[in-house]
Amino acid sequence: MKTFELRVSEFNSKIEGVADSLGNSLVNIFHLLALFAIGGAVVWSAIFAFLEMATAGTASVEDILLLFIYLELGAMVGIYFKTNHMPVRFLIYVAITALTRMLIEIVSDINSPHEEILSVVGSIVMLTLAVLILRFGSYKYGQGDDGDASEDKDQQQK
Repeated sequence: MKTFELRVSEFNSKIEGVADSLGNSLVNIFHLLALFAIGGAVVWSAIFAFLEMATAGTASVEDILLLFIYLELGAMVGIYFKTNHMPVRFLIYVAITALTRMLIEIVSDINSPHEEILSVVGSIVMLTLAVLILRFGSYKYGQGDDGDASEDKDQQQK
């Protein structure tokens, strides 16, 4: 009777192993497809934004900042593709660039309230401090969520 229970237990273990392996493979395939889709959407959007600027014959500062946002998103997808880690700093950089675009739009509007300008500038300062804290924490306490520790130590040695 114990041999039967042992065989059933081994069979269950094998089935669980196959199911785990299949599940991990499906998750990895979805992960890769999603990254390619996001990367393609970023490239597609950047190309069309650039073509609109070329058609208009001019590019404003807001347009150039939009291209920087696309660049940062593309770099973030590339880093995530290579390392399977989301670089949090790049998300903050995208937010800072987007807020800068918003600030330029607000300042160019003559009737915009000063409180709106101050709130956007305050948000940019807070995000900048967040990047500083992330960089310091990554350097001080080892490689953190964005892998800056080795980069910071290499720069310090130079």
